[in-house]
Amino acid sequence: MTPDVLKTLADTLEARREASPHSSYVASLFHKGEDAILKKVAEEAAETIMASKDKDKLHLVRETADLWFHSMVLLAFHGLRPEDVIMELHRREGISGIDEKASRPTAD
Repeated sequence: MTPDVLKTLADTLEARREASPHSSYVASLFHKGEDAILKKVAEEAAETIMASKDKDKLHLVRETADLWFHSMVLLAFHGLRPEDVIMELHRREGISGIDEKASRPTAD
Protein backbone atom coordinates (compact mmCIF):
# COMPACT_ATOMS: atom_id res chain seq x y z
CA MET A 1 0.00 0.00 0.00
CA THR A 2 2.72 2.50 0.98
CA PRO A 3 5.89 2.69 -1.11
CA ASP A 4 8.79 1.08 0.74
CA VAL A 5 10.68 4.35 1.09
CA LEU A 6 7.77 5.94 2.98
CA LYS A 7 7.43 2.93 5.28
CA THR A 8 11.17 2.86 5.96
CA LEU A 9 11.20 6.60 6.62
CA ALA A 10 8.18 6.35 8.92
CA ASP A 11 9.88 3.54 10.86
CA THR A 12 13.03 5.66 11.22
CA LEU A 13 11.03 8.70 12.36
CA GLU A 14 9.22 6.57 14.94
CA ALA A 15 12.56 5.32 16.28
CA ARG A 16 13.82 8.92 16.59
CA ARG A 17 10.88 10.00 18.79
CA GLU A 18 12.60 8.75 21.95
CA ALA A 19 16.20 9.39 20.84
CA SER A 20 18.46 12.00 22.37
CA PRO A 21 18.03 15.41 20.71
CA HIS A 22 21.81 15.43 20.20
CA SER A 23 21.72 12.18 18.22
CA SER A 24 19.82 13.33 15.13
CA TYR A 25 18.12 16.24 13.42
CA VAL A 26 14.71 14.54 13.69
CA ALA A 27 15.18 13.79 17.39
CA SER A 28 16.04 17.46 17.94
CA LEU A 29 12.82 18.51 16.14
CA PHE A 30 10.75 16.14 18.29
CA HIS A 31 12.48 17.51 21.39
CA LYS A 32 11.75 21.13 20.38
CA GLY A 33 8.07 20.27 19.97
CA GLU A 34 5.20 20.87 17.64
CA ASP A 35 5.83 24.58 17.04
CA ALA A 36 9.34 23.89 15.72
CA ILE A 37 8.01 21.15 13.44
CA LEU A 38 5.19 23.39 12.18
CA LYS A 39 7.71 26.15 11.47
CA LYS A 40 9.74 23.72 9.32
CA VAL A 41 6.63 22.56 7.44
CA ALA A 42 5.70 26.19 6.71
CA GLU A 43 9.26 27.02 5.65
CA GLU A 44 9.42 24.03 3.30
CA ALA A 45 5.97 24.85 1.86
CA ALA A 46 7.14 28.38 1.08
CA GLU A 47 10.34 27.08 -0.54
CA THR A 48 8.28 24.63 -2.62
CA ILE A 49 6.09 27.50 -3.83
CA MET A 50 9.12 29.59 -4.75
CA ALA A 51 10.72 26.69 -6.65
CA SER A 52 7.51 26.31 -8.63
CA LYS A 53 7.33 30.03 -9.36
CA ASP A 54 10.97 29.89 -10.54
CA LYS A 55 10.01 27.08 -12.97
CA ASP A 56 12.99 25.05 -11.71
CA LYS A 57 11.84 21.42 -11.86
CA LEU A 58 14.82 19.89 -10.04
CA HIS A 59 14.57 22.47 -7.27
CA LEU A 60 10.81 21.85 -7.09
CA VAL A 61 11.35 18.09 -6.67
CA ARG A 62 13.95 18.66 -3.96
CA GLU A 63 11.82 21.16 -2.05
CA THR A 64 8.78 18.89 -2.34
CA ALA A 65 10.87 16.06 -0.87
CA ASP A 66 11.77 18.38 2.04
CA LEU A 67 8.10 19.30 2.47
CA TRP A 68 6.99 15.66 2.47
CA PHE A 69 9.78 14.75 4.90
CA HIS A 70 8.82 17.46 7.39
CA SER A 71 5.11 16.64 6.95
CA MET A 72 5.97 13.05 7.87
CA VAL A 73 7.83 14.32 10.95
CA LEU A 74 4.63 16.17 11.90
CA LEU A 75 2.54 13.04 11.34
CA ALA A 76 4.96 11.01 13.48
CA PHE A 77 4.79 13.66 16.21
CA HIS A 78 1.05 12.93 16.38
CA GLY A 79 1.53 9.15 16.23
CA LEU A 80 0.39 8.93 12.60
CA ARG A 81 2.00 7.24 9.62
CA PRO A 82 1.89 7.74 5.83
CA GLU A 83 -0.53 4.81 5.64
CA ASP A 84 -3.10 7.00 7.43
CA VAL A 85 -2.84 9.64 4.71
CA ILE A 86 -2.87 7.04 1.92
CA MET A 87 -6.05 5.47 3.36
CA GLU A 88 -7.67 8.92 3.29
CA LEU A 89 -6.61 9.40 -0.33
CA HIS A 90 -8.08 5.99 -1.17
CA ARG A 91 -11.31 7.01 0.58
CA ARG A 92 -11.51 10.11 -1.61
CA GLU A 93 -10.68 8.29 -4.84
CA GLY A 94 -13.43 8.72 -7.42
CA ILE A 95 -15.17 11.45 -5.42
CA SER A 96 -15.40 14.93 -6.89
CA GLY A 97 -13.38 17.44 -4.89
CA ILE A 98 -16.47 19.62 -4.63
CA ASP A 99 -18.57 16.73 -3.30
CA GLU A 100 -15.83 15.59 -0.89
CA LYS A 101 -15.43 19.07 0.57
CA ALA A 102 -19.23 19.48 0.89
CA SER A 103 -19.41 16.20 2.83
CA ARG A 104 -17.07 17.43 5.58
CA PRO A 105 -18.64 18.48 8.86
CA THR A 106 -18.82 22.24 9.24
CA ALA A 107 -17.22 24.00 12.19
CA ASP A 108 -19.84 25.68 14.34
